[in-house]
Amino acid sequence: MIRFMRKASVVITLCFFTSFSQAAELNHSREYARCMGLAPSDPNDAFEMATAWKSMGGGDAAEHCAAVALYYSGKAEYAARRLEVLAETIIATPEFKGEILGQAGRAWLSHGDAVRAEATLTEAAKFLRGRPGILIDRSEARAALGDYKGAVEDLTNAISADASRAEAFAFRASAYRYLDELGKARADIEAALILEPDALEALLERGILFRLAENKDAARADWLKVLELDPDGEAGRLARANIEKMDVNVN
Repeated sequence: MIRFMRKASVVITLCFFTSFSQAAELNHSREYARCMGLAPSDPNDAFEMATAWKSMGGGDAAEHCAAVALYYSGKAEYAARRLEVLAETIIATPEFKGEILGQAGRAWLSHGDAVRAEATLTEAAKFLRGRPGILIDRSEARAALGDYKGAVEDLTNAISADASRAEAFAFRASAYRYLDELGKARADIEAALILEPDALEALLERGILFRLAENKDAARADWLKVLELDPDGEAGRLARANIEKMDVNVN
């Protein structure tokens, strides 16, 4: 579950115009805000805007918006490559480079290249030591590679840094389940739902744990709640598939 921009975009918005954009700062700042605001809803127009703006001196800020627009248009691989190049060439603070690399890593995850994602997020973590968001994302890459112990380690460190993130507990519960440590998985999933009662990842995972305990009614209740909260989204699709699988007794 890729949370591409998450809170990094706020940091990046502030950093671009203090670290390297010296010419016409105010105008470029407005263009950057417009372009980045457009990217999630209309990535094709945002990409065209970024391309035109870059030809007029938009520089690295325009390049960043172009990469983000590529991501939102479904071209995650191209976005990841451009973000990696940007992180390497940009003149900026180490933290800023780490944010860009973090976005590249999340794009690699979206593309389905967990090996590249894990490597890029590890590089980002060198610049963003202790940042829970980077650790959570790397845990997802490690889990995709079957490294559930590594995922647990990252998530434990993320929780130590910020124990208010329900997603960290939910993801660690999933990793514990794959490690067959179901008691720890149940404890984490309850912690996640205390923090965020409607957390989709946590409800999906608790349903799986209920199903493994042969409590089909409780599993169904959690998955139906996910369908109610996210009927047309990815979580809803997974909940529907889990219910169908349970109903036909497919393991």
